[in-house]
Parts: sequence; C-alpha cells; structure tokens
Amino acid sequence: MNNLDLALILIPILLISMSIHEMMHAFVSDWLGDPTARLMGRVSLNPMDHIDPVFTVALPLLMLLSGGPLIGAAKPVQVNFNRLRFGEYGGAIVGMVGPLTNLAIAALAALIFRSLQGDLLTSSLAYNILRITIELNAALFIFNSIPWPPLDGSRLLYAFAPRPLQEAMESIERTGWTGLIIFILLISVLGNPLTTIIAKFIHFLAPGLLI
Repeated sequence: MNNLDLALILIPILLISMSIHEMMHAFVSDWLGDPTARLMGRVSLNPMDHIDPVFTVALPLLMLLSGGPLIGAAKPVQVNFNRLRFGEYGGAIVGMVGPLTNLAIAALAALIFRSLQGDLLTSSLAYNILRITIELNAALFIFNSIPWPPLDGSRLLYAFAPRPLQEAMESIERTGWTGLIIFILLISVLGNPLTTIIAKFIHFLAPGLLI
C-alpha cells in the first residue's frame, strides 16, 4: 500500500478514534460533576471540536510514514478537577476513560479481524482498515496511558502519588504543550522500546496481523 492510500485510510480512522476518546473524557467529567467540557461543546463526535492540526493529524501521520510508533494527541478537554466526585480518584477515572476507549475500539476491531481472518486478503481494503484501526488504537491506548503530564495516564498516577510527586507533575503540566513536545522528542530517541511494546500488544490482540 502506497503512502497516499495509507493516509486516506489512516486520517478518517484517526479522527473518529480521537473524537470518541475526547467525547468520553467530556461525558464522564460531566457525569462526575464538572459540566465545563459539556458547556464547551466537547460532548460531541464532531472531529472539528477535538482536533489539533499538529498533534492530531500531522504527528501521527509523520510517525506512521517514518516507521515510528503511532502517537498523537487531540485538543485537551478542559476539566475542573475540584468539581469532580471522588476527588483525585474521579480525576483518574476521567483521565483513563480515554485510553480505555481506544483499547475497546482496538479490541472490537481485533475481534472482527479474528472472525474474518480466513476471508481477508492482506491487500484488501477491509484488511487494511482493520489493521490500521487495531494498530492506531492500540498505540493510542499505550501512549496515552504513560504517566507523563498532560497525558491521560498521569491522572491515574496523580491519584495515588505522594504530594512531592504530585507537585512535580503539576510543574510539568503547567508547561503545557512544551512538556509534551519534550516528552515526544524523548520518545523519538527511545522509540524502539515503545514500538516493541506496542507491536507485542497488537500481536496479543490480533495474532496473524501483519504489522
């Protein structure tokens, strides 16, 4: 499959997957007592409400075409954690619902792949749609679960971390995109271990998938 065909499949799957991911953040934060994201229109499946041109589209496409791990990020959902029920644990729930949504999408696509595997040709459109759906969402699940602010996994760590570690995480989070860019540059240097972890996880979900 050439790069153009790859991009034509990747971009719609990426936009749909990230829209569901961000919508779930917004929905659960509203359910737990903070309406901020809902009032900002983020309980939505419209990709235009969630995308960041660089981190949502350009970065994942660049990483895929360069053979790196499929990583990316959407426009962050605004959450007032002080309003959430269950305190810091409510924040952990809001944070992790996004990656878990990607895990659910990857698992569903893998289930379909396993049920149709004998009927799919590796060059077929259906095969490539399922392959990219599994690869992308498995990578988003693992990447966003990393406990580095402002990635979603940081909220889970924050809920259980001692106060000094929480303060260190808060200082990183205050840097915003700068902190994330630094982390992505670090990942690009140490990308091989992350790529290996993602590949093994994809193989676990869908044995027989050519990645």
